[in-house]
Parts: sequence; structure tokens; C-alpha cells
Amino acid sequence: MKAILICLFAWLSINLQAQSTAHAGENGKITGKVIDSLTKAPLEYATITVMDKSSGKILTGGASNDAGVFTITGIAAGEYTIIIESIGYQKITLSAVPVQKGKPVELKLIRLVKKDQDLSAVTVTAKAKLIENKIDKMIFNAEKDLTSAGGVATDLLKKVPQVSVDVDGNVQLAGNGSIRFLINGKPSTAFGSNVADVLQSIPASQIKSIEVITNPGARYDAQGMGGIINIILKTNTARGINGNMSLTAGTRAENGAVNFNARNKSFGINAFVSGNTRLPVSTPYTSERNSTDTVGKTNTLLQQDGNTKLKRYGLESGMGIDWAYKKYNSFSVNVNYDIFGTSTRGLINQVQENTTYNGGLLSNLATLNNTNSRNRSHNVDLSFNYKRTFAKEDQELEFAVNSSIGRTQGNAANEQFFMPQDSLYYGVMNSNPGKENQTQITLDYTQPLTEKIQLGTGIKTTILDISSNAVAWGYSPLAKDYVYADALSNNLQYHQKVYAGYAELSFPVGNLFEVKAGGRYERTEINSYYSNAQQQVKKPGYYTWVPSLFLSKKLGDEQVIKLSYSKRIERPDYGDLNPFINTSDPKNITAGNPYLLPELGQRVELSYSRNMGNVGSVILTGFYRHNRQDIQPYVKYYPSLIVGDSTYYNVSVSTRENIGTEDNTGLNVFSDVHLTSKLSLRTNLSFYHRKIFNAIDVGQSRTSFNYRTNLNVTYQFTNLMAGEFFGNFNSARNEVQGRYPSLTTYSFALRQFIWHKKGSLALTATNPFNEYVKQKLEINGPGFTTTTIRKIPFRSIGINFTWKFGKLEFRNEHKDEGGGDENL
Repeated sequence: MKAILICLFAWLSINLQAQSTAHAGENGKITGKVIDSLTKAPLEYATITVMDKSSGKILTGGASNDAGVFTITGIAAGEYTIIIESIGYQKITLSAVPVQKGKPVELKLIRLVKKDQDLSAVTVTAKAKLIENKIDKMIFNAEKDLTSAGGVATDLLKKVPQVSVDVDGNVQLAGNGSIRFLINGKPSTAFGSNVADVLQSIPASQIKSIEVITNPGARYDAQGMGGIINIILKTNTARGINGNMSLTAGTRAENGAVNFNARNKSFGINAFVSGNTRLPVSTPYTSERNSTDTVGKTNTLLQQDGNTKLKRYGLESGMGIDWAYKKYNSFSVNVNYDIFGTSTRGLINQVQENTTYNGGLLSNLATLNNTNSRNRSHNVDLSFNYKRTFAKEDQELEFAVNSSIGRTQGNAANEQFFMPQDSLYYGVMNSNPGKENQTQITLDYTQPLTEKIQLGTGIKTTILDISSNAVAWGYSPLAKDYVYADALSNNLQYHQKVYAGYAELSFPVGNLFEVKAGGRYERTEINSYYSNAQQQVKKPGYYTWVPSLFLSKKLGDEQVIKLSYSKRIERPDYGDLNPFINTSDPKNITAGNPYLLPELGQRVELSYSRNMGNVGSVILTGFYRHNRQDIQPYVKYYPSLIVGDSTYYNVSVSTRENIGTEDNTGLNVFSDVHLTSKLSLRTNLSFYHRKIFNAIDVGQSRTSFNYRTNLNVTYQFTNLMAGEFFGNFNSARNEVQGRYPSLTTYSFALRQFIWHKKGSLALTATNPFNEYVKQKLEINGPGFTTTTIRKIPFRSIGINFTWKFGKLEFRNEHKDEGGGDENL
């Protein structure tokens, strides 16, 4: 498949380059760059109109890209009037612009000045892109999506190219689940506990955009094997008082969010609060495990038939202050407070049958299990940023301190009764509080060496402290009471420091392509203590060299081909390392692995994108990824297992292991096509070929082909009403020990704007014709085979109300600032 990808992109490059060359020299073209007159920031989506000078007839036009640059081709020789406009700015008219055949016209830097404008008077006529493809990342503008109204973050992630979400909310990026999640570009300890729970607790109405970085550059932390997903929350930097409110009521989930922004001259404040709750739902399931004891020469069949009721909730809040001082200096301070939690109750009927190799019945035991668990975490995120700009464009100095303080509390209990006597014979209760503190100190500097060459460099220190204290009590049939279980109680102290420095250089290679090359050097030091370890093994510090390379080539004005390479590392997190042994279900034990080694990987990506103007756009992305010391969930079977002074029979233990190496080759095809002015289609196709080399159970390596496809259809019924359909299919996929099930979901949405588009009502429905999603999971390893079938409630219907309020004021900054020194 790697050969196919290489041939495909080579053909595209040659063919499109030939097209570009063939059209060179036809008529003339006009190029330029549009920026804000005060901030010097480039203005994207500025409209450029080309008019006949004598008749005033509009002949052609275009829009500026994310760098503020525009190019208009195919203009016959003559004199023209050029009009440059952008929402919220005063337009500029250039008269008598001469154009000659075969000679490009380079306009001077165009500086647009802001004007006063009321929010209610703003009418957006240009259609912003849903997907923006930058040199080193892709941006999904979540505000433009309909079916996610009233949903959560995972509903949005399903629609992002190269991202997939399973039925439990677990996220993969280009087929890899080891993702570095950020909120507004900053890490949070909230993601150290349970990523799926956190993502399913963030209302979609709170999210402005999602940035996906599959091959992060040298400026980014090396952490995150699959790449980085950065969730940008809504805010507004325009002057005045404004905000928005969103409320959702539904059959499965309810949420709400309020944003408030206020700005006067150089000072601004923003605040938000949002909450989400998933109403209690019951998930019936059956499980069957066939196992063999080669020593005792017996076979065991364990059958479980149960039901689990789950409830989830989340609350996020935050406040930020920013201040611009004397033109070149800006300060910002942000404080966020989050709470996430889940609670479950379960009832399991269990039958265990032991037979000889010849089929002779040895025993048949029926039991009833009652289970319940509760997990809660709260986090405080603090950040301080100082940014210094200079008179020289693109020269910047930035200093930041980010701290995240997380507290978790887990409680679980299990009681098992012999049937039909209904007598208690086994019970365990445990409490597992934990702490996770992380602080990052960063200094970045960008220096333009020439007009086209730019150097970026910086240093960073990350300090991570994790502590866990697990206390367990086991039921004693003799005492008929719970007693302290020393073997199941333990504590963890884990301290990690990462010192990093990087440099990256951006420059053109003639007219061939743009280059962004960099390197990051990280030193990791670990000091850990595990109370139940037979021997404390001191882990030596290690160095990690992380190079990155981006090559970008424009093929004409609307086509780009990119080649990139990066190296990544995945350090085990709190959930991986926590040595707590959970025996709530004594037949299916779970435990952390404090001896995990970091996972290392390298990734090459080749992509082609084409913007077809009003017709739409297409993006093709191929990649190859190689991981070593690959970290994956792993299950081992034991006919008998001693934990402390207790012996567990016919038990499986689930943990995470460095399983070996993994190779992935993939292709992603994204297209956004506007069939008419009202009807748009968006498709996202992903194909992956995976090969896993199992170093734990030699000979159990696996090869598989997986794919994912979705379709999004949007129709604009009127100027105030739009409808949308979204369908998604994830194929079954093979992991190191088994086959994970396929998933099909679909949703509908209808949105009506009201109050002059300041408000909207949306009706949403997910899987309305199917109450459950059936999931069949097959896992096998030496001595055992397990098949589990779950029926997960998935049908939901909801209604969402959104309201935007306030007034935006655009002023001439020079008049507001008055006199005084502009330099610090």
C-alpha cells in the first residue's frame, strides 16, 4: 500500500505541475497582501473585486488566504479599478491599475482600517471554510456545524478528517489512540484521568474550533504518539460587551453553556460556565470465556449475563483577562475550574462450569454479583502569558507559565452471592484517591532573519508529580465483616521532569518549495516509588532527539502539496502507571503497570489539497507510521493467581504493556463539495493497513485492514433555516489480542434562526430508528478466548436554543490610544 500511495501522489504532483506550467503566461495577474492597519495581522477572507475602469462592470475577484495574501489570474491587458473589503473595516479603492499580458502586478501592502459597527448590522456574505488546511495543522471550524448542536466534544470529533471515535467515546487520530489533548493550546490534568469522560462532558456549543496536528513541529512537546488535538473554546476579542448562551434538553444528555466577553480599549475580560449530564442508561451485556488449564488438564466455561447503569456529569468554568500595554506588550491571565464524574451500578448473573479434557463435569457454580463504582475528579488550570512584539514584523518574544492541579477520587465495591442460597461469600471495597500536579514554564522567541527566512527557538521545563493511595477492604466469611486487605492496598509516588529546547527555521528554496525544519531536544528524569514492588528500581534519565521537517509546494494559486516528517514519544500517564489492583470482579481483574517504558514513533505524511473556490475543496493525505515499545491494553489468563494472601482462580488480568512494534500505512480522502448554492456534501474516507509484531506472545502477530467513512449533507432551505444529515461507519479493527467491533451511527438536525439571526432553535436526532448499538468484542490469548456482546443505548432526541447578545464596537485604535511613548 505504501507503493500505491507514493505512485498516487507522484502522479498528482507531475500532472498538476504540468497544468500550472501550461497556463503560465496567459493574460496577467494581480497579487497583494491585506493586513490590519494597527496590529499588522494578516486579514483572511478579505474580498478583492476587479472592475472595468470605464464601465464599472465587475469582471472577476477573489479572497485573501490565512496569510492575507491573494492572487487573481486570467486578467486581460488593460486598466482596472480594484476594491479591497473586509467585514468591520473601511474599504479601499485603487483606481487605474494597469495590467499587462504576462507581467504580474504586485500591489503594495494594503492596510485596512477598522470602522465602528453594531453587531446587529453585520451581515456575513462570504462563506467561511469549515476545514482550513495550514502548513502544519488542520482546523475544523466547529461553529459551522449543525448536527453537533446540543452534543458534546466527541460529536464534533467524529467529523474531523483522520479522527475516529468509538461507541465508548475513545478517540483515535490516524488510527492511533495516544493523542496529546490540549485546551486553548494548554495541557490539563483533566485528561490524565479519563479522556473519554472529559470529552463527553464538554458541550459542543462551547467549542469554537478543533485543531488537528498529525505531525507536530519542533515547537510542540514531543508527547503524544498519534499527534495533537487542540480544542479552542469560544471567546471574542472585539470591543464592547457581548456573549452567547446555549441550552440543550434531550433524552440521553442535557447541557448548557454561557459565554461573556467585555472589552474597552486595551483591556478585556472573558468568562464562561458550562455543564453537561448524561442521564442514567442501562447497558445489557453477555460474556463468555473459554479457558484451558494445561497443568490441571481442565477446561473452564465462564458465562456472565448482566446489566450496567451509567451516569456521567461534568462542569467547566473559567475566566480570563488580557491587557495590551503601549502597543508592543500584551499580558493574559486565565483560571479554569472543572469537575467530571461517573457512577455505575451493575448486576451480573454468573455461571462457571469446569470439565475435564474428556468432557467430564467437575463442578458447576452459579453466583450473583452486585457492583457499583464512583469516580470523580476536579481540576484547576492556571496560566500566565506575556507576549512582546517589535516594530519589525513577525519578531516576537513570548513567556508563559501554565499550571494544572488535579484531584481524583475512585470508589468501587463488589458483593458476590452463592445461588440459590443467596449467601454472601465474597466482597471487596476500595477507595483510591489520587493527585496530579503539572507545571510548564516556556520561553519562545521568533526572529525574522530576512523577509522570507524566519528563525524560531525556545526552552521549556515541565514538572509532573503524581501520587496515588489505594485502600481496600475484603469480606471475611469467618468474621462476617470487612477487614483491611494489605495486599490490595498500595501507594504510588511518581515525579517526572522534562527539560526541552528547540529551534526551527522557515525558508524558501528558490521558487521550488517552502521549508520548515526543526529539532527538539528533551531530557527526561524520573523518580518513582511503588509500595508493593518487591524491589525499587531506579529509572535512569534519558534523552530524546525529536526532528521535524515540512516541505510545502504551491501548484498554482489553489493547489498545495506537502511532505512532512516527525518523531514522537508517548510517556505513560497516571492511568497507565497506577499500580492499584482492582478485584471488584474477581474473575476479571484490572491493574496499572508502573514499569511501562515510553513508546517511540516516527511518522511520514504526504498530502495534496485543492481549493476549487465556490465549488468546494479536496484534501488527500497519505502516511506511514512506525512505533516501537508500543503501548497497548493486554489481557493475561491465570488458572490461579496469588495476590497477597489471597488466591484467585480462573482469572484474567487486564493491564497495559509494551507489546512490541507496530507499522501503519494509511490514506485519508476529504472532500467538501457545494453542488448548488443551497446543497453541500462533505465526505471523509480513511483506509489503514496495520501490522503488529507481538514481542510478548511470539507468533501472535497480527495484520489487518481497517477503514472509516462518513457523509455529511447540508441543505439551506431558506436564509433562516438549514438542515443536515450525518452518517458514520467505522469498520471492525484488529488489535494485538482480538477483534474490536464495527460501528454505524447517523444523525439529523434542523436549525431555524430567529431574532435577526441573534438566536436559533435546533432539533437533533441520533440513531432515531435504533434504540441500541450492538457491539461484539472478541479477545484471545494463550489459554483463553473471550466473547463479549453489549447493547449500548444510543438513540437520542434533543432540542437546542442558542442566543447571541451584545454589541461589537470597532474603533480607530490610533485615536483611542492618544499620545505617549509607543515602546516599553
